Amino acid sequence: MPSYAGLSELLDPATTVLLTVECQQGVVGPAGALPELAAQARSSGALANIARLVAAAHESGVQVIHAIAERRPDGRGANHNARLFRAAERLPVQQLSGTEAVRVAAPIEVAEEDFVVRRLHGLSPIQGTDVDALLRNVGCRTVIVTGVSANVAIPNTVFDAVNRGYVVVVPRDAVAGVPSDYTPAMIRHTLALVATVATTDEVLDGFRRPRGTGRA
Repeated sequence: MPSYAGLSELLDPATTVLLTVECQQGVVGPAGALPELAAQARSSGALANIARLVAAAHESGVQVIHAIAERRPDGRGANHNARLFRAAERLPVQQLSGTEAVRVAAPIEVAEEDFVVRRLHGLSPIQGTDVDALLRNVGCRTVIVTGVSANVAIPNTVFDAVNRGYVVVVPRDAVAGVPSDYTPAMIRHTLALVATVATTDEVLDGFRRPRGTGRA
C-alpha cells in the first residue's frame, strides 16, 4: 500500500497522464471478441473503476490517453509472428478500423481534450506508437496504467513506460485479465516490483489534493 502523501506527490495533475489500454467495444464491450475477458472486466468492477478515474481526470485536469488496438480489413501491417495474433484473426469479432468495435467502451467517456491513439501492430500501446511522444510533449512524469489485459498488454505497457523513464501507478482494481485469480498474482509478483500499486479510491484521493499549478 502506498502512503497517502507519497502517492499524492506522484499524482500532480500537471505531470500525470491516465492511460486506458484497449478499453474498446470489441474487447470489453457486451459483444466483445473475448467474452471471458469482457465479463471479467465488468464483473470485477475494473471497467467501472476506469470510468471513475477518467471522469475524475477530466475534472482534475489530468490528461487522458485512450490506447486502441485495431487492424485494417486487409490485415496489412498486422503482426503474424505469435500464436495470439493468429488466434485473433479467427475470432468472430474483429477490431477493424472505423467500426464500432474500436470505439471506447461505455461507461468510459471520451472528452474533447483526450487523445485517442490507435495502433495496427504489436502488443504494447507505447512501443511504436505516438503515446511516448505525447507523454513527453505534455510534460508527463507519472503514467497511470488501466485497462486490459493483465495477461499481455498491461505488463507490456508498464515495462515500456518504466524503460522510458516514467513513474508508473497501477490501480489494481482498474485492470483485468483471465482467469480472475491471475490478475492479483501478476500485480503482486511482477508489476509491484516496478510500479506503485494502489486502488482506484487512493488514486481518486490523490487527484483531489489541492495544488496551485496547472499543466503548461
